[in-house]
Amino acid sequence: MEKILVVEDDDGIAEFETLELEHEGFEIKRAVNGREALEFFESFAPDVILLDVMLPELSGLEVLRRIRKTSSVPVIMVSARGETYDKVNGLDAGADDYIAKPFEIEELLARLRAVIRRSDKTNAEGKTYGVGNLVLNTESMEVTNNGELIELSKTEYLLLKCLLSNMDVVLSRDSIIDQVWGEGHSIDVNAVDVYIRYLRSKLGEGIISTVRGAGYVIRSEQKN
Repeated sequence: MEKILVVEDDDGIAEFETLELEHEGFEIKRAVNGREALEFFESFAPDVILLDVMLPELSGLEVLRRIRKTSSVPVIMVSARGETYDKVNGLDAGADDYIAKPFEIEELLARLRAVIRRSDKTNAEGKTYGVGNLVLNTESMEVTNNGELIELSKTEYLLLKCLLSNMDVVLSRDSIIDQVWGEGHSIDVNAVDVYIRYLRSKLGEGIISTVRGAGYVIRSEQKN
């Protein structure tokens, strides 16, 4: 049974979606605003997200951008705004599909099945980043070093993914904050140093390099 997170602040539309999708055998969880959507994304672990564009607290596009920092879960944007400009924005932000209100349930079901099929194929292929004996798997969100599982917090995982996906690029503390915590976040830059220290204590001292006055980098050629 696939799990679907319905992110919709309109009670009538949400009830319609929930009843129809449950009738089709899906397990449903509903979020009514952007922040709740991010919370349920973590706790509910949906297979697909139906994400309204216009939401209280955080917009659907901002929710999508934050989810895409850690996950490739299929996301279908749902909105009354069906203009080409809005569709392009949603797809550019990482949406897998876009459906405009009002829609027939048959169309929604067809789109759901399509993104689930594509997701199954992608998951089978797997996605990893690595250097030396260190491997980060974005599908399982697991990190191993020399074949041993390394327990990381969510922030440590996101920081490591940020560095590995920018291999050989020196990232400033501000750039790391934008990529890990989100643009405009008010977190102190010293927090980056703290989390780098946490990572080094778990991964070893040789993986993450400090470039004085510039930031941090993981080199594709590690020094022995």
